Formats: sequence, structure tokens, C-alpha cells
Amino acid sequence: MIKRLIRHLLIPNWWRQRTLSISVLNNIETAIADSETRHYGELRFVVETHLSFNALIRRMTARERAIELFSQLRVWDTEQNSGVLIYLLLADHDIEIIADRGIHQHVGNEAWEAICQQMEQQFRQQQFETGVIDGIHAISKLLTQHFPATSNNINELSNKPIVL
Repeated sequence: MIKRLIRHLLIPNWWRQRTLSISVLNNIETAIADSETRHYGELRFVVETHLSFNALIRRMTARERAIELFSQLRVWDTEQNSGVLIYLLLADHDIEIIADRGIHQHVGNEAWEAICQQMEQQFRQQQFETGVIDGIHAISKLLTQHFPATSNNINELSNKPIVL
């Protein structure tokens, strides 16, 4: 607990900018927009440098934070229940994928975990942009398989990455 608290309190905000620059965030936004032309799902990407002191005291996990953001950002509120949140918590080196019930019932935990592991492997090699974009492509394949695009495909959620 103490190590985690120190890690979160001491991680500088510039570290996120070095890891995911504005250019990289723009490329992620483009990848999401391109992905959503092929399926009826909605993707959101959120990166957070560290958790708040209160969240750390409550021993909030990255997964719990991702679920909280999934709700706050209304990723669950899509017509086909096909929203997916990709959450990256830099201080914990943790990635979480939270999927709405419509897509989750077709895919299941193992597929999401496999995508997270693939992304984490690329992150360990300092390939953050490639890791996120490959993750978006993998999620897009699943969404395309289960929720292919239609002629009235609308963008229900913003494609812009969120930096907290």
C-alpha cells in the first residue's frame, strides 16, 4: 500500500506527455474513428497518470476506476449496448478493458484479457502508441464480427481520448 501511494503521488504529469504525446493521442483518435466506420460499437480511450489520494486510501484498483469511468462517461448508454472502454493507469502500469453487456456476452473475459496482455507486452517495450492502436484494432475485429456497420451507423460517443 505504501509503495503504491508513493508511486502515485510522485509520478510527474509530464511522464504521461512523454508516453502519450498530443500527436499520439491524435493518432489514437483517428484509429478509433476509422475503427467505428466498420462496426456499430463505440470505443473510448482514457489515460490517467495516477489516482487521487482519496482513491488510493480507499484502495481503488485500476479495474474499479475503469468501471467508474465507464459509468461516468456513459459508455454503457449506446443503442446496441456495444460500448467499450480502454483504460490505461500509468502509475500502476495497468490496462483495463470494460465492455458493455451487448458485446461482452459474445466475447467474454478471456478475449478482453488477451487484448490487455498484448497491449501490456508492447508497453513493456515502450511501444505505447503501437500497443494502444493494436488494441483498438483487436477490439474492432470483435465488434465488426458481432456488430457490423450498417448504412445508418452513427457516432454516439466522442472518439477523442480523455486524459485525466
